[in-house]
Amino acid sequence: MKPTTALPAAPVAAIAPEAVRVVPAHPLPWQATSQPGLMLKPVRSDESAGRFLGLVRFDAFVRSGMHQHEGVATSFVLDGGLTDYQGSLLQHQAGINHKGSTHDAIAYQHTVLVSRLEAPVAYLPERGSLSGLHAGSHHQQFDNPAPDVPADSNVTVDALPARATGWAGVQRQVIYDYAGTGSAHRFVQLSFAPQCAPVRFVCSAGVDLWLRGGELCVQQGDTLHTVVGNTFVMLAPGADVTLSSPYGALVLAWADGPERPMPGGLGVRGAAAFSLFGF
Repeated sequence: MKPTTALPAAPVAAIAPEAVRVVPAHPLPWQATSQPGLMLKPVRSDESAGRFLGLVRFDAFVRSGMHQHEGVATSFVLDGGLTDYQGSLLQHQAGINHKGSTHDAIAYQHTVLVSRLEAPVAYLPERGSLSGLHAGSHHQQFDNPAPDVPADSNVTVDALPARATGWAGVQRQVIYDYAGTGSAHRFVQLSFAPQCAPVRFVCSAGVDLWLRGGELCVQQGDTLHTVVGNTFVMLAPGADVTLSSPYGALVLAWADGPERPMPGGLGVRGAAAFSLFGF
């Protein structure tokens, strides 16, 4: 086995596709947007598709501006919180915006989010220039298409019920199952107990991980990445990986398709008994 350490993140456009990408967020510089007090640490960003993965920072009393989501956006509050007409999203909650969610969010204190955007976002033309807060931002007239539907689903992640995954010492809390969106994705929190069973699987679609705390070992072939808190791990479709944790880990995971459990992590039971992401 060949231990490696995570390399510093290069600009997104300069990184060639690979089966496993490990990007520590702390060394990345905050990038200014056109609106003072809004900053980004993009780990992956695609303006044409409106896709983003990374950290977002609001200074106190800074607003997002009125906008409408054209697809799912998910955020987890590391520090601070946001408030819109529906109420407040608090620290350690996950906020979920659906297609058509229309709102303006303000931070009343310094706020940092882990965010994943899956579609472009529209802003009203008469409200001024685009801030660059959301990948794929563009000007477009809109009304709230469903005024009776809340703009956000706010989830207290640590209070969710924990479910067995089939691997000893590894549990799953489902934050969002994407029901009704037309996408077979999952957003979950995974807890790895110290010295849990190794979890080996092949990705049918992309998987994004962000290590909230602890230490996670990510092995692909002969390469072993030891990942610590505030680090992103991106797994490409077809990646054959093994996750383990000698000292325990808490992980947020976005899976764009079900995993295929592999014999190396299954013990004596069959693959049907194992589900890491809850498909």
